[in-house]
Amino acid sequence: MSHLPPFEDTTDFENADRGFLGALVPAVVRTSDGRVVWDNDAYDYLKGPCPDTVNPSLWRQAQLCAKQGLFHVAEGIYQVRGLDLSNMTLVEGDRGVIVIDPLISTECAAAALALYREHRGERPVTGLVYTHSHGDHFGGARGVLPEGSEQGVPVIAPAGFLEHAVSENVYAGNAMTRRAMFMYGDRLPKSPEGQVSAGLGMTTSTGTVSLIPPTVDVTRTGQEETVDGVRIVFQLTPGTEAPAEMNFSFPQRRALCLAENATHNMHNILTLRGAVVRDARIWSRYLDEAVDFFGDSYDVAFASHHWPTWGRENVVEMLAQQRDLYAYMHDQTLRMLNSGLTGPEVAEEMQLPPALEQAWHARGYYGSLSHNTKAIYQRYLGWFDGNPAHLWEHPPVELAKRYVDLAGGPEAALVKGRSLVADGDLRFAATLLNHLVFADPQDRAAKEELAGVYERLGHGSENGTWRNFYLMAALELRQGPGTVELDTSGGMAMALTTDMLLDSVAVRIDGPRAWNDTLTVDLALTDEGRRHRLTLRNGALTHRAAPLGVPATAAADLTLTLTRPQLLGLLAGKGLDGVQQEGDPAVLGRLFSYVTESDKSFAIVTP
Repeated sequence: MSHLPPFEDTTDFENADRGFLGALVPAVVRTSDGRVVWDNDAYDYLKGPCPDTVNPSLWRQAQLCAKQGLFHVAEGIYQVRGLDLSNMTLVEGDRGVIVIDPLISTECAAAALALYREHRGERPVTGLVYTHSHGDHFGGARGVLPEGSEQGVPVIAPAGFLEHAVSENVYAGNAMTRRAMFMYGDRLPKSPEGQVSAGLGMTTSTGTVSLIPPTVDVTRTGQEETVDGVRIVFQLTPGTEAPAEMNFSFPQRRALCLAENATHNMHNILTLRGAVVRDARIWSRYLDEAVDFFGDSYDVAFASHHWPTWGRENVVEMLAQQRDLYAYMHDQTLRMLNSGLTGPEVAEEMQLPPALEQAWHARGYYGSLSHNTKAIYQRYLGWFDGNPAHLWEHPPVELAKRYVDLAGGPEAALVKGRSLVADGDLRFAATLLNHLVFADPQDRAAKEELAGVYERLGHGSENGTWRNFYLMAALELRQGPGTVELDTSGGMAMALTTDMLLDSVAVRIDGPRAWNDTLTVDLALTDEGRRHRLTLRNGALTHRAAPLGVPATAAADLTLTLTRPQLLGLLAGKGLDGVQQEGDPAVLGRLFSYVTESDKSFAIVTP
């Protein structure tokens, strides 16, 4: 483990407590039917000394992230922290309050807004700002702007927000959500032996996810908007922590919002739940640009996670170190890969400069030096390391059977695995025992031995998400896989464009079953004024759109004339009531017969 900075430095704790106005008591948020979607009181155990089952550095970070309540940041600017993975910021205007990043769940967002109003009065929401396209920054939108209340309220987001929000949360939603269960420790008990923190925050809420589409796009750095009398100056930062992201300042309040581009930890270049690999090079450059672009227009900087930093000199130093952090990881990875090192070899060799290693905000609580350098390698060179032996390896189960056979069979492999554990080589013990489990998922002794190795690796990890992955793996080896909980309320679907909705169907087509069928369906959307032609051919569902007045080049097998709400109902399985039909209605049944449902509990730690 790398050297820790002095624990005696209490600046972070002082900043995390600064401006405290009041907490939600109890810090428990429920749905209307009583289901708990957030419980910050479950982390009260963090008030005690660090136990042997938690890395001391992660314990410190968890103590900071667990601080909950309403905090005063600057003139007219407040934050609610500790009611979800992310923060909700509120900026008071002439008539009401502008909400920045309404958390993940509508229930948590509503609770955060109520806490603000308890201390600051019943101000209406007069603006909504999404800093970027990740779900923990828009999912609670309907908790602050209920259906029908958004009329005349600007919803501001960086250019490309909706497209990227959909691609990360819908197209690969099932797989990402399943892996996110591991990343955030979904099924782990909140305890010193279980879930302690995710590093970026405590964990994710589990309430209702919604999305209100943006009405104002930020398309360039230097763009200014005035919302409810509050002037906002934007810096567009695409390709940094999110594909669509932005920093912005409030010059009248001398405050700077850094979105999720500079928080109090090393962030992910590739998150463990899965995403597009981020560009560490451009991330560094936008942080450098921020130092120059915002100049001396602020005295405090706050972000969508963690606590603010006060004093312009302190902010500039943090930005400069964060800039250097991502630049160093990027450049040194490229230097080493150009010398022939593979991703794992780069990760093993990489070491941060002492000044960065000694900065608390550069430590790997959420991203890690190991998986970030591998991600940078992946961005440039992909999964293949250049060794042809790795071009066509057997899949995991077949590979595992052969390794176990080489080890002398299951009994011999288990003995060797236990010997590795006794010798303290937990990394290779995990590799060997994982082969043993994949070769025979019914081998209870191997699964229990591997679970014990994962527990020890998790308890020693400084990175919150690594800890959660290890401990979730141990739990699922013992209890079996959990089930993905996806939002089925339609909150996301209502905000998608028709093209996005049809794309979400296309990625669920079972190609091998469909590849001998050919069909066309026209969807004439009267309220949209467009006709969407769906073509199934060679197992691929493609679609294109044209204005309703433009005649089709050829007749479709089936034409449905309907409204967008009827289309949403049709895709939700509500049938064709009220939908005008022309052609063969059986075609629709053929099409839907190829649409698959994702496995909600696919195995990760067993085949």
